[in-house]
Formats: sequence, C-alpha cells, structure tokens
Amino acid sequence: MSTAEAAATAQARARGSTIKFSSPRQIPVVGVVTEDEEAQGVFKPMDLNRVIKLLEETGKDDLEEKQLKSVKKMVQCYQNGLPLRDLAQIFKILNLCAGKIKKQPHFIEPACNILKLCGLPFLKKKVSDEITYAEDTANSIALLGDLMIIPSSELRIQICKCIIDFYHAEPPKQHITGYQQASSSYKIKMAEVGGLAKTMVQSLVLFENQLVEKLWVLKTLQHLSASEVNCTLMVKAQAASGICAHLNDPDPSGQLLFRSSEILWNLLEKSSKEEIIQQLSNLECLLALKKVFKNLFTRGLSHYDRQLRNDILVITTIISQNPGAPMIECGFTRDLILFATFNEVKNQNPLVKGLKFSNSYEDFELKKLLFNIIVTFCKDLSTIQLLIDGKVTLALFTYVKKPEKHKIVEWSAAQYEELQLHAIATLSSVAPFLIDEYMLYQGNAHVLAFLEWCDSEDSFFSHGNSFHGTGGRGNKFAQMRYSLRLLRAMVYLEHETINKDLCEKRAIQQLIGIFKNTISKYNDKEEAILLEIQSDILLILSGLCEHHIPRKEIFGTEGVDIILHVMKTDPKKLQSGLGYNVLLFSTLDSIWCCIFGCYPSEDYFLEKEGIFLLLDLMALNQKKFCNLILGIMVEFCDNPKTAAHVNAWRGKRDQTAASLLIKLWRKEEKELGVKRDKHGKIVDTKKPLFTSFQEEQKITPLPANCPTIAVMDVAENIRAKIYAVLGKLDFENLPGLSTEDFVTLCIIHRYLDFKIGEIWSEIYEEIKLEKLRPVTTDKKILESIITASENIGKMVASLQSEMIESQACQDVQNEQKVYTKVQATHKQRELANKSWENFLARTSNIKTLKKAKRLQEKGIESSRYSEHPSNAIFHQTDIKGLNTTVPSGGVVTVESTPARLVGGPLADTDIALKKLPIRGGALQRVKAVKTVNEPEKSVPA
Repeated sequence: MSTAEAAATAQARARGSTIKFSSPRQIPVVGVVTEDEEAQGVFKPMDLNRVIKLLEETGKDDLEEKQLKSVKKMVQCYQNGLPLRDLAQIFKILNLCAGKIKKQPHFIEPACNILKLCGLPFLKKKVSDEITYAEDTANSIALLGDLMIIPSSELRIQICKCIIDFYHAEPPKQHITGYQQASSSYKIKMAEVGGLAKTMVQSLVLFENQLVEKLWVLKTLQHLSASEVNCTLMVKAQAASGICAHLNDPDPSGQLLFRSSEILWNLLEKSSKEEIIQQLSNLECLLALKKVFKNLFTRGLSHYDRQLRNDILVITTIISQNPGAPMIECGFTRDLILFATFNEVKNQNPLVKGLKFSNSYEDFELKKLLFNIIVTFCKDLSTIQLLIDGKVTLALFTYVKKPEKHKIVEWSAAQYEELQLHAIATLSSVAPFLIDEYMLYQGNAHVLAFLEWCDSEDSFFSHGNSFHGTGGRGNKFAQMRYSLRLLRAMVYLEHETINKDLCEKRAIQQLIGIFKNTISKYNDKEEAILLEIQSDILLILSGLCEHHIPRKEIFGTEGVDIILHVMKTDPKKLQSGLGYNVLLFSTLDSIWCCIFGCYPSEDYFLEKEGIFLLLDLMALNQKKFCNLILGIMVEFCDNPKTAAHVNAWRGKRDQTAASLLIKLWRKEEKELGVKRDKHGKIVDTKKPLFTSFQEEQKITPLPANCPTIAVMDVAENIRAKIYAVLGKLDFENLPGLSTEDFVTLCIIHRYLDFKIGEIWSEIYEEIKLEKLRPVTTDKKILESIITASENIGKMVASLQSEMIESQACQDVQNEQKVYTKVQATHKQRELANKSWENFLARTSNIKTLKKAKRLQEKGIESSRYSEHPSNAIFHQTDIKGLNTTVPSGGVVTVESTPARLVGGPLADTDIALKKLPIRGGALQRVKAVKTVNEPEKSVPA
C-alpha cells in the first residue's frame, strides 16, 4: 500500500467512513492457551468472527455481560502476542469496543487491554506473512489515530502508550510453537504506511484544555517525528504552526515546551525546511516564540532552561531567513538586537537590567547564536534602522582590539578569542550596510590598529579551538585573516570616503609590510591560511589603487616586488588545491589595478623581467589564466619598451612569444569549432571566423542596444586579445615562426576585417528577416561590403595556399639535399672500403705487391720531363731500398746541401731507424759514419 493510498484511507476515516478489513481466511484460528497446553506454547482454535458478531448484536438484556466475557477471553488468548493473520479481526473488535464506550463505559477496560496487547510484538507463521498482511496491518495501526476521537481520557492515553511501545518493543512473554516474532521495525514501517502521524496531529485540536492528554500526544509525536516519512505527513497536517502556536499554554511540568521544541527540530531536519519556515512565519507563532524566549532569557536559571532557550533561538534564526516573516512587526527583532548588545553597550531598558552572562557553555553558545541572527537580520534592509538604533556596530567593535586579560571577566581566554573572531566575521557582513556607523566609530582606525597588533611580535598564545580559529593555534593568523576580510568587504564597496580614509592612514604601506612579513613567517601547517591572507591583501590594494595614480605611486617598487615574488611561484603548486590559484588571480588583478598607468612602476616591472614571468604563466597553457594575462599584455604593449621584452622571451624548446600566441589562437579555434583544413587554411571564405555555436544559432532581429552573436563572440574568447597583442608587435619580423604559424598569422592579421564583414552580414540578414528593403544606394553599399569581405577571405586563402606550396617545394629541396649528402657519404665509404681492400691485397699477395710497385714506378716515370734543361740541377727523388707502394712522406735527398748544415751525409735511409737525432738535422744512423773529405767522428745517438 502506497503512502498516498494510506493518506487517502486516513482521510476517509476522519470523515466517519466505515473501515473494511479483509482477510484471506473466513474463520481465523486463534490461540487459546489452557493450563495443560500453556507449557507446550500452542494456540487453541477460536472463532473471532463469532466475537465480532456478538459485539454487533443489540437489544438483549444480558448481552453486555456476554460481550465483555468474550472479549476478556480473547485478550487472555493473545497475552503472548498478536498473529498478523488475525490482526484485522482483532482491531475490528477493538473498534467495536471503542464505539460502545460512550454509552457503555464498561468497555473501556477491554479496549485498553486489547491496546496493551498491541504493544507486544506481532507474530508471523510464515516468513511471507509480513508482506501478505501488510495492508491489513497498516489499516489496523491507522485505526489507533482514528480512535483518539473517543471521549475517554484513559483510552487516549493507552493509545499513546501503545504507539510509544512501537519504539520500545518488549519480547513476548512466552515462545509460541510455530510462530516467529515480526521484525522490530515492522510496526514503525506500517505506521508510516497507514498515515498514523497525520491523524495524531489532527487529534491535537481535541485537547486544547486537557493538558495530560496533550502531553501524551506530544510524546507520541516526538517518537513519530524520528522518521522522515512521518515528518512529511505531519507537515501536511500543519503540525509546525499548530504546535508552535501553543508553546505558551499552561504547563507546570514544563514538558509541553520541551516536547514541542523537539518536534519542531525534527520537522526542520527531516522534512521540507522551506515549508516549515512558511508555516511558522506568521504573527501567532512568532509571538509565541518571542514570549518563550524572553521568559527563558530573563528567568531561566537551570541548565535545562538555557539549553531550551538556545534551541528556541536557533528555530527563530531559521525563521528569520524568510523575508516575509513578521519579525519586526511582532517586536522580536528589536528584542533580539537588545539581547545581543546589552553586554557591550550600556542600555537602560528594564528588560536587560540586572542581566549578566556567565561563562557557562550555554551562555557562550547563546552569544554566538545572537551574532548569527544579526547576520541574518542585515540581509533585510528594513532592519537596518533597528541595527543602527541598537548600536550593533559599536558593540561589535569592542572586540576589535588587543585582548586585555584584566578586563576579561565574563569569558575565559579561549571563549573571548572565539567571540572576538566571531564578532569580526559578523562585522564583515553587517558593516557594509552600516557605512555611516562604521565611519562614525572610526572603523578603519580600529581595524588597522588591530592589524598592526596581529603583525607584531607580541607574545600571544591563541587556542584556535573554533571554526573561525582554524589554523590559528599559537599565532595571530586567524585574527589577521578575519580583519582583512572585513577590510576587503569595506574597500570593495568603492566608497570613496572609506578608501580615502584608509590611504590617509597609510594602509597601503602597512599592507605591503604585512605581506612581506607573511613571506618570512611561511609555515607549511598554516599554508592555506597564509595564502588567503596574501590574496586578501592584494585584493584590498587593488581596490584602493584602481583609478588613482597617486596611490599607485605609493604602491611603488615595493608593491611590484611582492607581485613578482608571487609570479615566481612553482607552477606545480597551482594544482595543490591550497589556494595558489586564488593568489595568482589576485596578483594578476593587482597588476591591472596597481601598476598600469604609473610609468615608473611599469618600467620597474619590465626591468625585473615581469613580462617574461607573464609569458611563462601563459606558456603553462591553463585557460583560466590566459584570458586575464592576455588582457594585461594588451595594456602593457602600449608601453614602447614592452615589444623588445616580448620578442626576447624564449620558452621551452626555444619557443618565441609570437609562436606561443599563434599556438593559443589555433587551440582556441579548435575548441570553438572553427572550420579549418588540415593545414590551417580557411575553408569558408564567406564566414572565416564562424564558430560552431554561431553556426547553430539562427540570426534573430534584436534592438539596437543589444549586442548580436558576432559582437558577443569578441568578448567570449581570447582571439581579439591575441590579435591586439600581435597588432601592437606590428605583425612584422616576428621571430621563431614556422610555416604553419605564418598560415595562421594571415588569418589573425585580417581578424578585424573579417569581424567587420561578419557584423555587416548579420545586419543584412536581420534586414531581410524584418522584411525591410533598403534604398538602392544602401543596398549596393551593403553588397559591396559583403563582397569585399569575401574577397579578403579569398585573398587570404590564396596567400595561405602559396605559403603551403612554397613550403612543400622547400621541403622537397631540403629532402633532395639530404639524399645527395647521403649518396656522397655512401660513395666515399665505398671508395674507402675499396682502398682498404687493395691495401690488404698488397700486404698478403707478393704478386699484387710487385704489380703495384711497377705501376707506381711507371707512374713516377711518366710524370717526369723527358728532357732536362741544360743548366738545371737534377735531384734524385727515389729512396733506394724502400719496399713499399705507399707514399713515404716528405723525405728527399739533396746532394748539394753542405754536410755542416745537416750534421752528416744522407746515406741510404733505412726504415729501421730507431731514434731521432737530439741536436737536429736530418735523420741519421745510430752508428758513426764516414763522410767524404771529413775526418771520422762519432755521432751520438
């Protein structure tokens, strides 16, 4: 049975319809345990239909006694549990007994006895019984809610006890042979299917003046609300508003408030939160909550009262998120603001006179909850005046100061630290709505003084216990983090009075100094917090310096240095997830806001190779950075010194800036689905820049002030920025480009012409769609412009083809040169091999050696003159006794050389010379030789 069917059945019962129970058996058998059979644990057959028929009879004198006796006998039979197969008949008997109570009060006892049996576990004979009898069980349990209309306090209380027993099931008194206990959650599930929770909520209206019954029903609903299904049913029955409106009903025990708040909590957690808020956003409910909270706040002294007070405040905070809730009309907002600030701001209101917070956990939680609800209030502009009247800003600024131990009375050091951080976080949300109050109480001075303390070396041991104090244990990073958040929120209002006041108080210099100190205080444990602090500092500086040249001059070289420091971060850290990406975005933003327009800062940035760092970041090929970096490059290229730096940059594999930009263009066009062939040429000369999105979108007539698709395309991708950068580099003499790059460069060069033609084509199409006919002159001009644009596309395509063909020819020539070189190399290698083979042949074959010797001598003779001049001196060039066929070197015998110059005659030179003469001269034998007309002498070796 579905939930919807169960709900419809419950509604039918509420209208007084008769419930029809069905069972597959005509005569159910029940267990009647006799004294002999009790030990065996068996059921004795009993006809339940006879009991039902007896109860339905009327008019006999002794009928009541028989009916009571039969019901009593049945109760005795089922004292160990109710079988699922007989449940429908048993609950029909219960229904008949309950119907007789009004005229025959004696039936209260048997009805209550049957309800007590329902608290016992249900029994099943087969495993499938839980499914087979699910519908009967759901209808039977749903009957309990319908019986609440019976005007019997005892019966109603017993019904509530029976339902509560579903959640605290007791084991059967004795095991019955052939039966098993149904699963413990079976009753709870069947109660959900039968829609019991809804009928129990609807019964609450019957007990407005009956406290005991009301408390039992609330206790029952408290158990039922533990289920999401039941909570949904209760919400449909308007349970939230019905319960909340009676929170202040008289109740000496205090259970009503406790159980009601618990039910509201469960409804908020386990059903539609928006629907609950809508039900509670009425004057009656809010007045009830207001009265309860005020009583608990001013008179609650026990631990239990304080917990309940905090629960009511949380529920109120959730309701206050609804702008339509009449929080102001009922005066609840004013009271809550008073309670939130009375401890910091003196107030003569009798409501808080004599009140004081203790350092108990409940009061500490209450203070934080009051801060939370103030944040909720500031989102509704109608509460702004109440926040001003309550001096909320002044109260919160009492925490923006250095902790002074001798003044901390209410809170411990850890509690005060947590409240301090919470107060600063609250100010970040509230102060932007209370600018006049912020300036009146010198907010900038407070924050800057507090930041100075945060950056100082004063010994301060923070606890870092809370959510706001994360990562701040033993340091002041948490205080600095939230103070900078507050300052960032105020600066980004772009309120000139606030920003001017900050600059006059030397905020720019102070923030730069803090940034430098965070670099020196780098700690791996607090890395994420330090990165957030640095990001916030750069964002604040950007907000202060944007559009103000004097402030950019104050930012100066020190500011440029911290920007360069961040840009030198290891690119691998950008994927760490700690916040380096955010810091880099803040840095790029600060370049835009703090450097551009200040020429000394621009020159210093260029001098320190800032352009190189920008191009290095762009070379990482991360799309999220490219757009912003290209925008910066466009602005920087207005500086005449920038072009030299851009052209001088070299990336990996000696990549140039121009090549990088063109590569980015190709990648962007690929992602946009622009049509290009495999060489990068234009495919469609009529629409050379069209993206796949533009192809899919149909042109529709738009007002003149609405940008068309072609215009929006300029802002939605980086092509226009790449064109602007390359345009400022003049498209000429760009180093390091390949033919593919030049082919793409042709398109980039004509980007503006193509875009203009594209826009005119769009205009022409819109005119056609609007069925307008331009005058002849205008029509000719339009057609001329479109034709000219198409001709430019054809010209660029032709130029690209020439480049590709030229490159193809050049590739063929280069290939031919390589082949020629390879052939020469192979030929030289063949000659060398052949020479080596001849040499080996001469050394291993005497005939070959002799033949070679003869050829050598023949060659020598053929090279000589056949006739010698008469006055010429002939020199013998042969070396006698030389048995080689290879050149012997530059050794000749000159007979006319005097012996005194060469140290001895050149006798027959022998290859077996073992030493060279030490004193110079020609090669000599080791032994002394005689010379003609010279005395004998020995020549040292």
